[in-house]
Amino acid sequence: MATLILVRHGQSQWNLENRFTGWIDVPLTESGTKEAEKAGQAIQGLSIRFDAAYTSVLIRAIDTLKLILRVLGEEEIPVVKDQALNERHYGELQGLNKDEMKKKFGEEQVKLWRRSYDVAPPGGESLKDTAARTIPYFESRILPDLKSGKNILISAHGNSLRSIVMHLEGLTKEQVLALEVPTGVPIRYEIAADGSVKSKEILKI
Repeated sequence: MATLILVRHGQSQWNLENRFTGWIDVPLTESGTKEAEKAGQAIQGLSIRFDAAYTSVLIRAIDTLKLILRVLGEEEIPVVKDQALNERHYGELQGLNKDEMKKKFGEEQVKLWRRSYDVAPPGGESLKDTAARTIPYFESRILPDLKSGKNILISAHGNSLRSIVMHLEGLTKEQVLALEVPTGVPIRYEIAADGSVKSKEILKI
């Protein structure tokens, strides 16, 4: 049996400013740094050792992972960075304020861009597009580790992690739209040798 921990990065500066972030590199806020450290403390309470960690190539996820590993005293474990785990690309909306976009395009249109499964914003990705790169990467690179009994930590983003959760739990596209992945809150899965999920726990921070 292997342990998989998923953590969405701590609050970023553009989370705070209510902007579409996507693939833009934005640092953690002071609160985001504290969220990452608290996530590390929550994971520390499990008394497990990680064999490897995976993250996107975006600084908010990388820094969250570094802070967690520092708390755990596991800064020497192998870390793999790949853009397959990046946040959903928001295209022409990146950097723009969400409330201002509601005024410009209408609340329903912005909701469709943000919360539909297969409607992409201009020049960007839908959740379906994000899943199309995240899930194959998880299946080919991360799942074999888990099946071999390795404990794995993933630091990534709201939509890339929603895609992985959808895959792990067999959620429908309607169910995944209602799924919220809060910043800095670790999700623990126990994974059997056949890749199936045996248990799930949202850790208290």
